Amino acid sequence: MELSNEFYVFVAVGLLAQLVDGALGMAFGLLSSSILATTGLPPAVVSASVHAAEMVTTGVSGASHLVMHNVDRKLFLRLAIPGVVGGVLGAYVLTSLPGELVRPLVSLYLLGLGGLILWRAIRQRSRQFPSERVPALGFFSGVLDAIGGGGWGPLATSTLLAGGGEVRHTIGSVNAAEFVVTVAISISFLGTIGTEHLDIVLGLMLGGVLASPLAALLVKRAPERWVLVAVGVLVSGISAWQLARWWLV
Repeated sequence: MELSNEFYVFVAVGLLAQLVDGALGMAFGLLSSSILATTGLPPAVVSASVHAAEMVTTGVSGASHLVMHNVDRKLFLRLAIPGVVGGVLGAYVLTSLPGELVRPLVSLYLLGLGGLILWRAIRQRSRQFPSERVPALGFFSGVLDAIGGGGWGPLATSTLLAGGGEVRHTIGSVNAAEFVVTVAISISFLGTIGTEHLDIVLGLMLGGVLASPLAALLVKRAPERWVLVAVGVLVSGISAWQLARWWLV
């Protein structure tokens, strides 16, 4: 396979996204998708490429949490099963609609997630998130994750933690469920748009692997609040710029 001239750009994107993900336990897909969206790639290609790369990163993350006994089996199942259904549905919707129609909607969604991250950075925990709403949270997180190319962690993790969820089992269960949802979404894209743009997948994957050791160190040193603010501002800024460009065309 002949790699494109932009391969090393994709490696850099994967490296940056993994560094952030290592510090927060989320945002690899969100940050990768936000940056790749600026290249003009169709939203379906962006989401499919990011999820294909995430099969490796989320698999390693989920396995690590299982080994460390950070996964609550009940919470995992209540997130993963509806998340798979939502993810497959989101992938189908994304590949069925015209790219020009989906692109501004995805940018608007990412702008909202950027705001959610900023909100998490400044807001204190509220009352416990109702357990009966967890399956609905998993379903909508799966739908939006497939459509936006990322967002499972920012939406599911932030909602549960903001609702007073116990940090260790919340992050571990969400990460383990994300692997199952990511595989389902990737298989859905494989059956619709094929395996094009492998250079993007390999670049993101290589960058993520290279960044993993440094990310492990970063998670101990970086102040979470300031990293959240930086990511929220970056994602919101990129999305706002994309929307403004679409509006002015």
